[in-house]
Amino acid sequence: MGTLRSEINPGDLDGLDGLHFHTLCEQDSDALEHTVAAFEQKFGEFFPKLKWVNFGGGHHITRPGYDIERLVRVVKNFREKYKLEIYLEPGEAVALHTGALAGTVLDLPKNKMNLAILDVSATAHMPDVLEMPYRPAILGAGAAGEFAHTYRLGGPTCLAGDVIGDYSFAEPLKIGDRVVFLDMAHYTMVKTSTFNGVPLPDIAVFDPTVKNFRVVAHFGYEDYRRRLG
Repeated sequence: MGTLRSEINPGDLDGLDGLHFHTLCEQDSDALEHTVAAFEQKFGEFFPKLKWVNFGGGHHITRPGYDIERLVRVVKNFREKYKLEIYLEPGEAVALHTGALAGTVLDLPKNKMNLAILDVSATAHMPDVLEMPYRPAILGAGAAGEFAHTYRLGGPTCLAGDVIGDYSFAEPLKIGDRVVFLDMAHYTMVKTSTFNGVPLPDIAVFDPTVKNFRVVAHFGYEDYRRRLG
């Protein structure tokens, strides 16, 4: 993983059926086209011995405005030119802009600024906030200072770094208020943990025909214990 071209010597790839590049993140197909061109230039000599190539992930295929025609053209041209099987990892695009994570305000302390402690944790429920430059959107909230009341939102674990970010609200928050995070259906569900014994959120499906939620997964202590073997 992550091997530089300069470190690959003749024979190093003997026995491998394919190559995988993964250089995209929430990108359009023009970025893929540039990457494929560089991939051909740097690694093309190895293609005759391969069976497949993986074009990696990060393709925002379902995002409005994504150039699908360019994607199809890039994949077809490469496959026809080199007679290789092509794989894509759309990942996030499968559930883009879907799912909400509903949290509750547990406490409202103050330490040089307004704080809001939620039952939602960056560490346990949305680790991408800590692992990469990711700021989840919150229904009805804005950037710090955009609205009248700014808070630093934190989770309930013991980690000082369990901070979701600074958000502003038109009205002051109250204990018991709901804070709804948007676009949570992908990494939130697959990367959660039960660190500090923080429970995992239920997974529910909303039926617009009857305007009702149906819980399809609930996690309790037994699930936590099974994770530990």
